[in-house]
Amino acid sequence: MVSVVGIRFRPVGKIYYFDPAELDLKPGDEVIVETARGTEYGTVVLGVREVPEEQIVSPLKKVIRKATPEDKKKLQDNKAKEEEAMEICRQKIASHNLDMHLIDVEYTFDNSKIIFYFTAEGRVDFRELVKDLAAVFRTRIELRQIGVRDEAKMVGGVGPCGRLFCCCSFLGEFEPVSIKMAKEQNLSLNPSKISGVCGRLMCCLRYETEHYEDTKAEMPNIGATVLTPEGAGRVVSVSVVKRTVTVELEDKVTAEFPIEEVDERTNDA
Repeated sequence: MVSVVGIRFRPVGKIYYFDPAELDLKPGDEVIVETARGTEYGTVVLGVREVPEEQIVSPLKKVIRKATPEDKKKLQDNKAKEEEAMEICRQKIASHNLDMHLIDVEYTFDNSKIIFYFTAEGRVDFRELVKDLAAVFRTRIELRQIGVRDEAKMVGGVGPCGRLFCCCSFLGEFEPVSIKMAKEQNLSLNPSKISGVCGRLMCCLRYETEHYEDTKAEMPNIGATVLTPEGAGRVVSVSVVKRTVTVELEDKVTAEFPIEEVDERTNDA
């Protein structure tokens, strides 16, 4: 087991493990850490804990220190510079007539690099743009193309449910979502009904998938012959939400029963 602390660098971003280095750290503490891309400013979201070594990406880097008032001021200064860099980059994109949409700009805490996030329909030759930006900012420049789900997470907004996007309010990482999940939940397969603002399948399709799979495993298949408190019959539909089975009895009357009252033993008869 290894002692670690979980840190985020963006609100609702991915959690990374670091060595707490004997510091007294708790959730909410702001810290300075050394990362693969330089010194960064992060927030502790998981207090010191022991985790298996296989969950660690080696080498495990240490937390340098708790953030000081000077560090916090530098962070605010960087935020102001990011807004300026955003406007300059937009002007440069327009002057080069590039088919790309700038989404966000991020300075590393030590100002060793500026990362420009953008979306585009295909590949973009931005080599001249990078040269122009490097000449203006005189530091390392990285242009990173992101997908529409990442764009939604960065920009934010309100989903069809009337709530803030899951991705920018509590989902730290995206998980795979498939059309099979919508089928399992008997949802309309109309893309406009099951797609988020980003145009991809809604993340929330995944939330109840395990419940549907587990509950359906307890239920008889449609068409199966079952025994109910009112006699034998054939299953015509099931409801995972209500945990009920609708059965057509021998007199052609249908009745709904809790799954606990339905027995498939008559299939062996």
